[in-house]
Amino acid sequence: MEFLTQEFALYVLAGFVAQLIDGALGMAYGVSASSLLSVFGVSPQVVSATVHAAECFTTGASSISHHAFGNVDKVLFRRLLIPAVIGAVVGAYILTSIDGKVLKPYISIYLVIMGAVIIAKAFTRVPPRKVTTHLAPLGFFGALVDAMCGGGWGPIVASNLIIRGNDTRITVGSVNAVEFFVTLAASITFFLTIGLTHWNIILALAIGGVIAAPLAAWAAKHIPHKPFMVLVGLLIVVINSLRIFKIL
Repeated sequence: MEFLTQEFALYVLAGFVAQLIDGALGMAYGVSASSLLSVFGVSPQVVSATVHAAECFTTGASSISHHAFGNVDKVLFRRLLIPAVIGAVVGAYILTSIDGKVLKPYISIYLVIMGAVIIAKAFTRVPPRKVTTHLAPLGFFGALVDAMCGGGWGPIVASNLIIRGNDTRITVGSVNAVEFFVTLAASITFFLTIGLTHWNIILALAIGGVIAAPLAAWAAKHIPHKPFMVLVGLLIVVINSLRIFKIL
């Protein structure tokens, strides 16, 4: 039990907090966990591979929890699924030969804008509508960026759907459910190309995330709609503004 150290406990806590945010708001697990691993000097390829391996467990638990709380739209789930899996495989494969960090400033700028739009939309009285168009390219692009940058599926896909009028709770639940298959596809691709290491970190992140998943799914169903949207928007703006500032 040599791996049960103070550092291991911190990784468990990080996994818990990251999944609590991701499960309740539909985003930020990959961003949070990737940032933490980068501090320890882990390469972008290994960061993405490690985070996605841990997310296989956390997103699986989150998906089950959201199904249990009735947060998943089956039609939306099915239409995002196949394009997202293809995007994850392509993104993971590209990352083995191209540094995903090159894309991060552009993605962060895009997400700051998306976050600001979500906040504005929370204070605008626009009748909600069920989004049914452009789902395939959205799923593909979100998964592609997620695999290449170690995070981004939730912020790109969930924020886009919310901006277009889709119900926030259903969006979060459905996007989380698809994310399990995104992480699984990316992890298998990484395993077949560069292999997987840092199993102690993967285990710690997974343990923390699995513990948090049911609580996060409950929160997604019971948080009021307007504050929920503001919180989502603020989260996107703050996280990505900090990333842009760090790059500059």
